[in-house]
Amino acid sequence: MATTTVKISEDNLKHGVLALVLALVEIVRDALKHQAYRRMESGSLTGEQVERLGQALLELDRAIEEIQEQQGAGEAVRSVREGLDSVVDDLITLMLDPDQRRR
Repeated sequence: MATTTVKISEDNLKHGVLALVLALVEIVRDALKHQAYRRMESGSLTGEQVERLGQALLELDRAIEEIQEQQGAGEAVRSVREGLDSVVDDLITLMLDPDQRRR
């Protein structure tokens, strides 16, 4: 019986995990931005709260960009995000049209 060996570089593994973590952080950031926008639109935040929230989100954006640049992970993060976005799109399509699964 033949055995197949899969060689995984430790650097590639670390880079992939970093890209996944950064993609997840971006998704959480996007959810935070969406929630902040909803709260601003509803008028439930004071001007000071809006300012602090905006500043915190800008700092988060900068931190994410800085980590991506330092680690050279920008393209890997984009690739992970595209894959996750595709999965989400497929799930939404199935939720809207459950019969599509049978096709």
